[in-house]
Amino acid sequence: MNELPDLSNPGWFLLASLIVFAVVVGRYFLISGIFYLAFYVWQKEKWQPRKVNQRAYPKGQFRKEIIRSSITSILFGVSGALLLWMWQKGYAKIYEDVHAYPLWWLPLSLIIALVLQETYYYWLHRWMHIPKIYRLVHEWHHDSHISSPWTAFSFHPLEGLIQAVFLPLILLFLPMNVWVLVSMLMIMSFSSVINHLDIEIYPAWFARVPFVRTLIGATHHSLHHKQFKYNYGLYFTWWDKWLKTESPLYDKIFEEKSSSKQHPVS
Repeated sequence: MNELPDLSNPGWFLLASLIVFAVVVGRYFLISGIFYLAFYVWQKEKWQPRKVNQRAYPKGQFRKEIIRSSITSILFGVSGALLLWMWQKGYAKIYEDVHAYPLWWLPLSLIIALVLQETYYYWLHRWMHIPKIYRLVHEWHHDSHISSPWTAFSFHPLEGLIQAVFLPLILLFLPMNVWVLVSMLMIMSFSSVINHLDIEIYPAWFARVPFVRTLIGATHHSLHHKQFKYNYGLYFTWWDKWLKTESPLYDKIFEEKSSSKQHPVS
């Protein structure tokens, strides 16, 4: 970290923001693009039975989502540069030496961060569905009535900002190895694309395994985009189940879609 120029300098901070933005937007296009090509182009007919919504996407939706996701990536770029500055100045508890803490802390720190983010997002998401807040902050995201891989970062700038501050805030007090942090960022990206895919890629047996059954996938989140008042979770269904905000249709539709035979549509 000491090899970096002093990010207190506005010019270096701007350059760092641009570099992080390039990484974030590149990751978005790479992951969303691969999922789009794999499930909507190369093997479209094979996966069609597992598509949650059978209606066609409105004209121009993907373009709108890509533009909005790119704007969000700018905010994430600034947030990433801020985190680098915090690390450089000793405010963020990011460490490089895996032996700086016991090895068991590597997975535990990731678990703690994911649980904290799940909690943060669930309540943030509930708050964003208050009508006045919804119209101001969250309506942009719900313009995608049928979500797609390109919906992953399609947020209003205010929502993007609220999401962007999470990691800098928790890393003020939560020690995390830099590679664990990178792993978490990848989990965030893949999870967002999978949840917005609108094609259920998880197998039916997921519903029969105690922990695995709590993972959120396309069916769960597609129902949120369709019904609005259910399914506020990010990675896990815990809060939705505990507070009775899970869609009563979820189990039935997940079973139907995850059990669909993957064969060409006749």
